[in-house]
Amino acid sequence: SVLFSINLPHPRNQDEEQQVSHRSPGQVLRSSAQNVCSVSAELATGISSVLSGTVNATKFPMHLNQVRVRRKSRLLQRDFPKFAQIQFTHALVAVLLCFRVNEVFPSATVCPDKEDGLQPWTPGHSEAHRVTIGYGKKVLLTSSATVHSIEILDGGKLVIADTIRPILLRTKHILIGAKGELHIGSPDCPYKGSLTISLYGRSDDGDTEHSYFGRKYVGVGTGGTLEIHGDRKLSWTFLNKTLHPGEGNENSYHFERGWGNRGIIVHVVDPKSGDVLHSDRFDTYRSKDESRRLAQYVDLVEDGLILAMVVNDEGSNNLEDTAKKTLSRLGSQHFHPGLWRVIIQLISSVQNSSTSGLVGLDCNVMYHFFFFTVRPQASISIDLQSNSSILELADEAVGWRAGDRVVVASTDYSMHQAEEFDVIPCSTCDANQVKVQGQYRHAPEVDGVDMRAEVGLLTRNILIRGEMEPACYANEACKFFEFDTFGGHLKATHVEGVELKHMGQQSMGHYPVHFHMNGDVDEKGGYDPPTYVRDLSIHHTFSRCVTVHGSNGLLVKDVVGYDALGHCFFTEDGPEERNTFDHCLGLMVKASTLLPSDRDSKMCRDITDGAFPGYVAKPRQDCSATSTFWMANPNNNLINCAAAGSEETGFWFIFHHVPTGPSEGMYSPGRTEHTPMGHFINNRAHSNYRAGMILDNGVKTTEANAKDKRPYLSLVGARYGPHLDSDPFKPRVPALIHHFVAYKNQDHGAWLRGGDVWLDDCQFADNGIGLTLASGGTFPDDDGSRQEVKNSLFVGESENRGVPIPDNGVWGPGGPDMEKRTLPRGVNFPIRGMQIYDGPINVQNCTFRKYIALDGRHTSAFGFRLNNSWQSCPNNNHSSLACFSPCANQITSRVFFGEPGPWFSEMQMDGDKTTIFHDVDGSVSEYPGAFLVKEDNWLLRHPDCIDVPDWKAAICSGNYAQIYIQTRNPANLDMNMVKDEYPDRPLHLVGALGKRNHYQQFQPVVTLAKGYTMHWDQVAPLEVTIWLINFNRGEWINVGICYPRGTTFTIISDIHNRLTKVTRKTGVFMRTMEKEKMGHLHQARGYYYWEEDTGLLFVKLKAHNEKEDFAFCSVKGCERVKIKAIIPKGSGPSDCMAAAYPKYAELPVVDVPMPKKLPRSRLVGQCYSFDALLLCSTENDDLSPEELGPKLLGILEQIPM
Repeated sequence: SVLFSINLPHPRNQDEEQQVSHRSPGQVLRSSAQNVCSVSAELATGISSVLSGTVNATKFPMHLNQVRVRRKSRLLQRDFPKFAQIQFTHALVAVLLCFRVNEVFPSATVCPDKEDGLQPWTPGHSEAHRVTIGYGKKVLLTSSATVHSIEILDGGKLVIADTIRPILLRTKHILIGAKGELHIGSPDCPYKGSLTISLYGRSDDGDTEHSYFGRKYVGVGTGGTLEIHGDRKLSWTFLNKTLHPGEGNENSYHFERGWGNRGIIVHVVDPKSGDVLHSDRFDTYRSKDESRRLAQYVDLVEDGLILAMVVNDEGSNNLEDTAKKTLSRLGSQHFHPGLWRVIIQLISSVQNSSTSGLVGLDCNVMYHFFFFTVRPQASISIDLQSNSSILELADEAVGWRAGDRVVVASTDYSMHQAEEFDVIPCSTCDANQVKVQGQYRHAPEVDGVDMRAEVGLLTRNILIRGEMEPACYANEACKFFEFDTFGGHLKATHVEGVELKHMGQQSMGHYPVHFHMNGDVDEKGGYDPPTYVRDLSIHHTFSRCVTVHGSNGLLVKDVVGYDALGHCFFTEDGPEERNTFDHCLGLMVKASTLLPSDRDSKMCRDITDGAFPGYVAKPRQDCSATSTFWMANPNNNLINCAAAGSEETGFWFIFHHVPTGPSEGMYSPGRTEHTPMGHFINNRAHSNYRAGMILDNGVKTTEANAKDKRPYLSLVGARYGPHLDSDPFKPRVPALIHHFVAYKNQDHGAWLRGGDVWLDDCQFADNGIGLTLASGGTFPDDDGSRQEVKNSLFVGESENRGVPIPDNGVWGPGGPDMEKRTLPRGVNFPIRGMQIYDGPINVQNCTFRKYIALDGRHTSAFGFRLNNSWQSCPNNNHSSLACFSPCANQITSRVFFGEPGPWFSEMQMDGDKTTIFHDVDGSVSEYPGAFLVKEDNWLLRHPDCIDVPDWKAAICSGNYAQIYIQTRNPANLDMNMVKDEYPDRPLHLVGALGKRNHYQQFQPVVTLAKGYTMHWDQVAPLEVTIWLINFNRGEWINVGICYPRGTTFTIISDIHNRLTKVTRKTGVFMRTMEKEKMGHLHQARGYYYWEEDTGLLFVKLKAHNEKEDFAFCSVKGCERVKIKAIIPKGSGPSDCMAAAYPKYAELPVVDVPMPKKLPRSRLVGQCYSFDALLLCSTENDDLSPEELGPKLLGILEQIPM
């Protein structure tokens, strides 16, 4: 029997219960009745199938929790007639009930084109016809039309009929004014037909521009209504697998034969349809006559058909040479006589020199055999498209049809490897498969990183497009583009299910989709539901994709933006907040002329509008920031989005110190720099040139002037420090970045600068540099904050090797196997997983794989900012790192401090010399609590330090801090700093600032409780200010500063609060004639010792206040000592080293003993997970099981149980 169980839907959660409770009784009854109708119809269909004897469980419409089908063979034989009568009676009652309910409760949904009062409208075709629909007139467009323009206002209403005939509406613009309405479908009744709105016109055609909308637009004015709701389709998904010709089941057929049918079974197959045209069986085991009949049969098969054969049981006993030769000519090569149940595969096409039946046709046929105790089966798959692929998707391809066009993103460094495909018919594809014209290779999830390509739908049943000229004409954009860039544009409210092509213009304010100064468009502004655009395909556009300008609370969901000029998803002036970009895909984003940040290097140099005379562009500083997602305010939500290829960056968070443009005055200066970040969850970025993600920089908010010649909105510096209510005096609120995936970005996976920025569960692979966390530069602007990455994976060179195509500029050896692959920057670029830059940063519980150094290429898991003049914080902490796989070829360099050569230059900048980080648990160095320092920085070394030549580093122990030495008058000098324990090893510093700056700053890291001297290459500066950085209360150093004889001094101490900008004097230093008295130091009074014989001024620097863990300065502010000197005129360079040493030389002392090295078993237990062992096994595929097994067992034996 076939048993049916019917359950009406019920609320599954509290939200659904609330939705039901808000309905009227009639709505509830109607909803339930509709469910009964749906189920009863299925029931009636099923019973009819049973009664007719054609029941097939797989053909029933199945809905979860509504219909269950169960077979019982015994009941089918015994009780079917009675059961069928009962079930059929119930079905009939349900169907009758359905009809009756529909009479009582007619459907609540009325499609816009079915509303009463609409008058049919067929305006015909005239480019001179200016249409006005107003004064309550309501019309229904039922056929294609061409008009000059359409204006809808004063109660006028235009509805587009949903017909089976395609409708093409050509017009220069559509303006929807006050109380005007344009409806194409509705949320409950999506438009199902085919509609194209084609906006025509040239930029130089002489038409009068609208003062706000311009030309070639669909625009909604104040009080107007635009509702466009296309058919619902899957917007984009991931490519799980590519099935190439011969791997799918297209044009397949299936046959079965019992074991009694001994011999060779032959099928003749039509290659165009997969139909079996003829079949026969030849018992070549029993009879030679059957062998001869087989040979004759094959000779008679027409050219161009496919001949498929299988053997049941045995077929070679009497298979004669004539038949064998006939079969061999067709391609059969395998004859296995004497085997029990022998299977012979023969797949061939009948073809000779006189036929062209299969010329240029690739017939790929594949057998699948199943051997059980039941009948054997064989299936043949025939793919007639030699240049086709079946794409297996992560989701069901809802709404995708033959003739649609899709784009598949690049999975390599170049975004230009994205490809467009046409969907072609595939009768046997599963719900999550589509067949496309063309072949595509991609990377799946490899090495634990999700590198699946995104697949976006470009085709929708509603198309709004701009009509374009064949080439660029008569405008400034032609300097940079060969094609016409005067597309259409749309200012709208509720839009979904629409394709927008050739939209946007190379002029401000004219974008494919534009929300302009709408204020709050969510519940806060009285909109319920919030305003949205969703299910859009925006491609081949000439100015952005979706622009949100002065608007808050907008939902942008399931939008694909492809092949766009300028920032694709764009927030404009700075005050845009609470907007949500959910499941949006952007790819192939190129430079544009509109803003400095949109421009590439050529545009930046050539476009000087708005610049002050004499301006010389610096493209990489002022411009070159084209991004897929451009966020001018951090309080926006990015969820499940993909930035799959931009000329510069995937996601860029930029800061407007004050709001710009029409938004001027909407918030107080500096607000966005302190605004907490919205949700940033499950986003991904790849195939970008500069970075997958950047959180840094601001835009210039003043016009160009003599002091700053750069144009308005050029890129400038900015520092991010999120706080509660955007108030820097309130508690910090970390910006959380969760599950971000960045791969195949040429420069950076992510560059994040600011205060509390925390990453969790992220993945970085195949980037030039995986991740750089940067603080505020010299000082973190948000002192006490830190940056953190934890529970994340870093892969240097994955199994995704890329492909050697002309667009890939770099191709060379790499990875554990040293195979050729695409490379990010150059064959010798030092790939790094985690780049350390200033700080403080915390790296915890992260895994690093496949960082393989080569001769001349210094790849490493950890590295440092190259050519760096800035400080390096000793509070950069690394712990619990599952760094180094048990496979010997996983990582060859854990860390590299740099050496002179390509990419590192001369290693003579101050930051290159002062690098340091704290290996908290020994995950990197194998010495818990040790510090890794530059091998030649003797300010930090002691006799027990361990040199690691391959890292250009030393492993040391100690207590470390920093001092900032600011000098004025002069500011262009160099300094040598000497540790008294190593007087022959001075550290030469040139300063972090340019020599033309009004002051200079030196930023050495120092070992605490030691003595140092400072010497200059010119006369000593008149002013020296020394800041105590990362000093805890009571920590100190002694310094001696070289001055000419006859110098006099005024020395004070103070505390400077960088947040309030208030400086408070705390004490004075008096001269003492006894050097030992310097130790009698109090906050209000200290002592200095001036020794004219050696020219050294000695001062003890000691911290008097408590400090938070990650703060640079104390809780009260930064403690400083300020020295003002009066120096005799004509004094020479102040270099006192010859006089100071050996007088003040000291024997080196190890104040903090070196930690013990981790036992091998503990190191393995820390770093090697079972996943890593599996990874090791996959990387030794060339080993036999006999070789691999002992290798893994040896590793396992080292892990403590």
